[in-house]
Amino acid sequence: MAGKTLTRMDLSEAVFREVGLSRNDSAQLVESVLDYMSDSLVQGEQVKISSFGTFSVRDKAARVGRNPKTGQEVPINPRRVLTFRPSHLMKDRVAAGNKK
Repeated sequence: MAGKTLTRMDLSEAVFREVGLSRNDSAQLVESVLDYMSDSLVQGEQVKISSFGTFSVRDKAARVGRNPKTGQEVPINPRRVLTFRPSHLMKDRVAAGNKK
């Protein structure tokens, strides 16, 4: 499965197979969950999914960076970035998958 990307379509297909909703209902469910997560993150809330991990938004301050090629200083504007911190269970599961 290396090199494959999990898409919204894949998620809705999994819901269709596992839960038994129609394909349209499965797609709408996946969209609703992702929209709810996105809206929460935009408002600055954390999204914690048990046994998976925590999504959060960090505010990064303005700073001076340096162009590595020329050495010229460049101002970097303040911004908000999305971070993900996997749970210990997820870390262990991923590590166990690498040993196979």
